[in-house]
Amino acid sequence: MFEMSTPSRRSVLAASAAAGAVNFLSTGPTVAAEEASKGNAIRPFSFHAPETKLADLRRRINATQWPEHETVTDASQGVQFATMQKLARYWATDYDWRKVEAQLNALPNFMTEIDGLDIHFIHVRSKHDNALPLIVTHGWPGSIIEQLKIIGPLTDPTAHGGNASDAFHLVIPSLPGYGFSGKPSTPGWTPVRIARAWATLMQRLGYTRYVAQGGDWGNAVSELMALQEPPGLLGIHTNMAATVPANISKALAFHEAPPTDLTAEERNAWDQLVDFYGKGLGYALEMSNRPQTLYGIADSPVGLAAWMIDHDIRSYLMIARVFDGQAEGLTRDDILDNVTLYWLTNTAISSARLYWDTTQTSNGAGFFDVRGVKIPVAVSVFPDEIYAAPRNWAERAYPKLIHYNKLDKGTHFAAWEQPALFIAEMRAAFKPLRKSI
Repeated sequence: MFEMSTPSRRSVLAASAAAGAVNFLSTGPTVAAEEASKGNAIRPFSFHAPETKLADLRRRINATQWPEHETVTDASQGVQFATMQKLARYWATDYDWRKVEAQLNALPNFMTEIDGLDIHFIHVRSKHDNALPLIVTHGWPGSIIEQLKIIGPLTDPTAHGGNASDAFHLVIPSLPGYGFSGKPSTPGWTPVRIARAWATLMQRLGYTRYVAQGGDWGNAVSELMALQEPPGLLGIHTNMAATVPANISKALAFHEAPPTDLTAEERNAWDQLVDFYGKGLGYALEMSNRPQTLYGIADSPVGLAAWMIDHDIRSYLMIARVFDGQAEGLTRDDILDNVTLYWLTNTAISSARLYWDTTQTSNGAGFFDVRGVKIPVAVSVFPDEIYAAPRNWAERAYPKLIHYNKLDKGTHFAAWEQPALFIAEMRAAFKPLRKSI
């Protein structure tokens, strides 16, 4: 399996200093002691993969039983043979997990039990006064790896082209069943429950005013936090907004023709959604209905990698270009850092269950349907997201829309792939709310 260790006091302090943290426990020693006495302890955490596990990973990659080449010349049948062979060759021979492992362990990592489950999170406090606390939630097939590039610029803006007034305290948790967080042993860890857990986490860390951000499942969690309106939540930001009007959602569900009065921007969103619902939902349907059936991705690293990189066509094509040697926002190491984290933590199935759990409690609404968020919302639209939310849809979905911006480049993995654009969006999006802290 893998090893999780509790570092010495000296190593924890060193990690916190490296990350620019004020205190390695943001609650401070008095509050931390009180929380521990209540059973709400915040425990330092680090991770070291045994060399035997890494050797076994390479052995399994090299022992892959390959299918034949696809019978078409494009990606219409799925992840292409040539892409996977290039990925596997690099993974087995040149990839070094220890680099990202050292990067992770240099950050202040913690565990705390919430609602009976261990929740892992990175917590980096800014050195700047009046920094705005921000909890950032990843999605599937993502992880905390997605957020590593934004930590320095957001917490230490003066070292990265910003002003002290742009500073954030960052909390980056791993979703239940993902990464280093605990794996639920019973059903019920839905975005509704996760949203409540995140509010508990922010309260436990001593934050009385904060904001939340997310895309993919992270958007669902952030929007549900907004609906729950926990004390202290000032607003949210999303890079995968839920804005689809009811008439559009119904027409898509019943395969009807598009309304005749759509603007060009709305028609683009419609076309993207038709393509995704018609050709891109296979992974979500299987994980929503039969996640336990996916033994193959828990047993085969190449199978896991193919499953993960086939999230949506535009991000897949970007990843394929990376393994063809083209320069993109992600590198080969970026992609394999994320897949390897899933492999080493054996979370292929436990992460998939989030889809099943959510389906069991669904009211039939679509993932992109308007939820009725009433608190301030900021929206960043990256052009190659699953769908690019039109401004007028966003204005109707979020009555307190405080920021809307369309970017020129970026796919589903905004913070990971286009960190500079994402950082600029965070600074601009939450500026109106800073006066509240």
